[in-house]
Amino acid sequence: MSTVPIACADLFRAVMTAAGWRCQCTGQCGQPHAKTERRCPREHDSYVGKAGGWVRLVAAPADPTVPEQQAAAVPAARLRAWCPACLRAARKSAAVNAARPDGVQGGLFDL
Repeated sequence: MSTVPIACADLFRAVMTAAGWRCQCTGQCGQPHAKTERRCPREHDSYVGKAGGWVRLVAAPADPTVPEQQAAAVPAARLRAWCPACLRAARKSAAVNAARPDGVQGGLFDL
């Protein structure tokens, strides 16, 4: 029996069942996950080790740029299973990429 959150348990189970109870990160976190078919190997309720502890996957938007305040309104079809480490890294990577200037202005202000 896998642990499930008290709130929205049916939604959580649906997302996790679709994911096979495994993190669905395919590199958005910055890791290629090359040794595990390009997908994070962490599974819900598995034990990573003394430093990592237990893995508790979360159902979060597939798009890591969606703010947490809007994530509750995302439809179930657009949710994915994430391990906390991949979700945190994917959000950080998305924020860094959003802060970069796009190539449209190119050398507009270069002297």
